[in-house]
Amino acid sequence: MKRRDFLRAAALACATALGLTACTGDGGTASQTTTETRTITDVQGTSVDVPVSPQRVVALSEPTLDGLLALGVTPAGAVAGRGQNDIAGYLRPMAEGVPLLGNVAQPNFEAIGAAKPDLILVDGTSINNNPPVIEALRAIAPVVYTGYAGGDWRINFRHIADAMNMSDAAEDVIADYDAHVAEVKAMLSDYRDSTFSIVRWQGNSAALILKELPAGTALEDLGLHRPPNQDRRGRGHSEPVSQENLRDIDADYIFFGTLGGSSVNNPSAGGAANLEEAQSALAQAEEVPGFTDLKAYRDGTIIPVAGDLWTSTGGPLLMNNIVDDVAQLAS
Repeated sequence: MKRRDFLRAAALACATALGLTACTGDGGTASQTTTETRTITDVQGTSVDVPVSPQRVVALSEPTLDGLLALGVTPAGAVAGRGQNDIAGYLRPMAEGVPLLGNVAQPNFEAIGAAKPDLILVDGTSINNNPPVIEALRAIAPVVYTGYAGGDWRINFRHIADAMNMSDAAEDVIADYDAHVAEVKAMLSDYRDSTFSIVRWQGNSAALILKELPAGTALEDLGLHRPPNQDRRGRGHSEPVSQENLRDIDADYIFFGTLGGSSVNNPSAGGAANLEEAQSALAQAEEVPGFTDLKAYRDGTIIPVAGDLWTSTGGPLLMNNIVDDVAQLAS
């Protein structure tokens, strides 16, 4: 979407909100001017005046929605998960009834305005520091930018909690995750010498989930090793692998998922990102030359997993689910 289209969308969103709360020149709404506020600093270093007790929060990414739900907060609206037409599958049971306000790449400004938010949470996994989008959103409500693509999920989560005035609760959630990791890590002694790959399969091609992404961070937290070519941080998104270099995805074990039909250029293509879809993608992968020559395939150690957990992004709820999946190795 071009800049002029975003600005037009901003005007539409503000016009929509006018019938609900009235837009103000400083990015707030008339209803917020009588609300007690506090000033926080988001991950970009921007000072933002937010309500002391936000009541209608909109989450425009998977990590921000995950973080709110982990804090026990039901948002006033959220976006569809990457590669899906609905809220990310692993969050759906906790987010039942939460209105959809577009998808991670294309927020619906009119729907966001109609939700009458008093706070909007975004991060680099959704709008990716796009000034026209942030400008449009700030015409509706205060916007807090909580984290970057490929950034530490704990930092993102702490910024979400700060915006909600719930920092103490966030530290409890993080401590619970660390205790969960310690418990499962103690169960994995038989796998200390093994290597683990994380693959997102789309169509007829593979992409690697490296160490900076949530699933990679979870494996590192658990003390599990990556193959030498994957023992590194990437650029905040999955790294494509050509068919000629398909052997680069190999390891003693491969966690294998898919993310619907999405791609960078078509983030809302739809499809599913669950375990069953991963099993279907694995059957497709078997038709690609070289795939059945992989050591993990020959050894029967390719493990289908839910792509919305393993090959996308999120917060503490996602991380705990991944740790639970790994724990099944020792069961």
